[in-house]
Amino acid sequence: MKVTDYLKESQMDLNLIASSKEDAINKLGVLLKNSKTISDYDRFIRNVFERESLNTTGIGHYIAIPHARTNTVKDFVIAFGRVADGLEFDALDKKPVKLIFLMGTPREKGLNSYLKILSFLTRCLDKGSFREQLLNASTPKEIIEIFKSIEH
Repeated sequence: MKVTDYLKESQMDLNLIASSKEDAINKLGVLLKNSKTISDYDRFIRNVFERESLNTTGIGHYIAIPHARTNTVKDFVIAFGRVADGLEFDALDKKPVKLIFLMGTPREKGLNSYLKILSFLTRCLDKGSFREQLLNASTPKEIIEIFKSIEH
């Protein structure tokens, strides 16, 4: 299971404009709204906000990974957004968030795969050079190519 198996150009916004982390999550959620993978979009978004209320998903280094394990998702799903000027996200390092990965996974299956993707993603994003590539990419296709180059 690879990030590029689920990262789709139509589920990315490289010019995300949001007034708050809630706004950003909602706008990225809309990119997933028509996905056949999500059976109940409204409940999915509520589950993401419930998870976010427990602990921030702003992990530092300008990154946030809001996510939910929920029965409203049939298979792993991901949306990516980039906020040029950064966004307050209650991040652990107090820095604004520029790279946001909204993810959902089924509650009842695929936990190991989900944890592997989450671990892989956080390892990659810990590298400054990788983050810079994502910040400088011009197109969603280029974002996918950046991930493909490190998945091998």
